[in-house]
Amino acid sequence: MARVKGAMMTRKRRNKTLKLAKGYWGSKSKHFKMAKQAVMKSGNYAYIGRKQKKREFRQLWIARISAAAKSNGINYSTLMNGLKKAGVVLNRKMLSEIAINDPAGFTAIVEQAKAALH
Repeated sequence: MARVKGAMMTRKRRNKTLKLAKGYWGSKSKHFKMAKQAVMKSGNYAYIGRKQKKREFRQLWIARISAAAKSNGINYSTLMNGLKKAGVVLNRKMLSEIAINDPAGFTAIVEQAKAALH
């Protein structure tokens, strides 16, 4: 049986890593050893970034809802409690979009929440 050499698969694996490192500064895009480290690190940053993105958007939506709620004479936590008691099932993303694009509609939602609290 013929001997199988690993050169082809090794080259493919290295080229795949170097392709991912394309555009990196200096040796990080040219030398496999440095490129491998940089790609691993960037993968970690990307993973962490996907989690942070969710946090940051939720924070933004809450800030927008809070500002709109204050202009309607109610604070954020009271509004959310009232919406829960009223049975209004709207997520924070949709609430913030309504607050920005349809202030009259948001005021109606706030009134509904206030009615559920009293």
